[in-house]
Amino acid sequence: GGLLGALTIISGNEAGGKDKDSPERTSTLQFRKLSEEATTGLLEKCRENGVAVSNALTAVMTLVASDFIDNGQPIGADRNYKVLQSLDMRRFGKQLDKGETVACMAGSMDLMHGPIDDRSGAALRKNPTPQRLSDFWQLAVEGRNQTSAFINGKGPQNAVRVFDMAMTISDMNNLVDLTSKSKASQGRAYSAGVSNVGVYERQPAVRKAAQVKRDTLKTKHGKYEVEDVFFATSHARTGCLYQISAMTVGGEMKCTFHPASPVVSEETNAKFADAFIETLEIVAGTKIVPVSDFEVPSIPKNLLPTITAVVGALAVASHSEGFGNFYNSVMEMRANVDNLEDFWGALNFWIFFAVGHPILQPILWISDVLHGSPGPKIADLVPYTFLAGNVVAIATIAVSKEIRNSVNIAALCGFLAYVGAGLDGQAGLSDFNLALDDPYGGKVVKGCPAYEKVRLSSMDGFDLQKYQGLWYEQKFHDWTQFKEVYDTTLDIKLTPDGQGWIDDFGVKGPAEAAAPLSWDKSPVANGAHYFLFGEVDKRDPVGVLRESGFGVQFPDYIVV
Repeated sequence: GGLLGALTIISGNEAGGKDKDSPERTSTLQFRKLSEEATTGLLEKCRENGVAVSNALTAVMTLVASDFIDNGQPIGADRNYKVLQSLDMRRFGKQLDKGETVACMAGSMDLMHGPIDDRSGAALRKNPTPQRLSDFWQLAVEGRNQTSAFINGKGPQNAVRVFDMAMTISDMNNLVDLTSKSKASQGRAYSAGVSNVGVYERQPAVRKAAQVKRDTLKTKHGKYEVEDVFFATSHARTGCLYQISAMTVGGEMKCTFHPASPVVSEETNAKFADAFIETLEIVAGTKIVPVSDFEVPSIPKNLLPTITAVVGALAVASHSEGFGNFYNSVMEMRANVDNLEDFWGALNFWIFFAVGHPILQPILWISDVLHGSPGPKIADLVPYTFLAGNVVAIATIAVSKEIRNSVNIAALCGFLAYVGAGLDGQAGLSDFNLALDDPYGGKVVKGCPAYEKVRLSSMDGFDLQKYQGLWYEQKFHDWTQFKEVYDTTLDIKLTPDGQGWIDDFGVKGPAEAAAPLSWDKSPVANGAHYFLFGEVDKRDPVGVLRESGFGVQFPDYIVV
């Protein structure tokens, strides 16, 4: 679609490829009548609001189209609608360029309505509140204004010239044919279309011999009377998604609904026609629908995402000092490290744990909800209530764009706020310590304490053989550990040359305190093992070891 599609068509190709089913498209027809009472009522309402009947028809067409767009799925979107309004161009074109050949004085104008909320027509039919009726007539006024601007700006004269030129020199028939075969558009260039002839009895009749002035059409000819006239022009090959052609005969408006099948099914067309006539009857005031004084207020557009964003931004901003200190520490660390590889290795290691902690929290929460949900289970694994809750949650997010955006914003802000809490120790997350500068010995230490600060005499004659064996973790304070795990062990085995080792790092989790309903059902409840690798560099001071794992080498690894 768009510019690329137009350029593809102009170049002689179908936009989006060729639709192999295009030759099978045919018109599907539905015929409806608007009663004389409703037709008269519609005309009176139009006069009250300063619009023509055609303006009301295009407004109704737009609203009803909003009920059936995307196969009628209420996904909570708002859209712009391009409505093709047929106009009598001959009255504008007949005084133009004179020539000896036949001219094509055809054309129409595009009305742009929107944004319109999905299922706006259904909402009006269900509860035609004064506000909804006012909005409808405002839409009709907008159509009138667009039409007036088009006519006053000599749009019809220019449109006739362009259309005639296109038919004469641009092989427009071929362009229309390519559009009809386009897989991208399926020949549908408009959301909807309206062609309103007006009153049958006011149309000029054929001029008879010796007549100076043409008579108007008559519905009565002797003993014969014209009761119904339904007309339509085919939109099967190319045209509008939904199309109505209307003519008023004997005081009744006769409506033909003729979209293209199978793009629009016969069943959908029938529902569309019924909805269209019902909407006309309501705005004409001849069908009375009880108006509910109370209606669940609709959330103003983007209100929920905006509130979520403001609250989330405030939550993140509350940790601004922690983020600021962290940035300064990283810059200082970068300035003091000559090897960029060492700098990025340390920073990536921090990022791994900073991201891992907040991601783990919702996983544990969902696990507890899963195992705490009541009722029978599917295959003795998943409770029906848990599955039903997931279906409701997913459907809500899928249907409502507002809720979907709010959830995404809340997730992002929640993640950043959690990391911020880890940077400054707020919100009871002191055990999730991400700060690079820690209090140590009454002073703020830049990163880990320096070797000289922790060097003890007990490290003299350091014997790596004594490092071998099973060690139990007693306490930790930094961001390299997960608070949700327990029973952490390090099983150290030296390599045959005695200069390296393999560290079997074992953990169990989650701890009962972290997930009271599901801790014993975790895949790692009985333990998980990660293998780390270490070596001794004789150039390092005594007690300094080099251990690597999770893609990085741990800096300042000192055994005291």
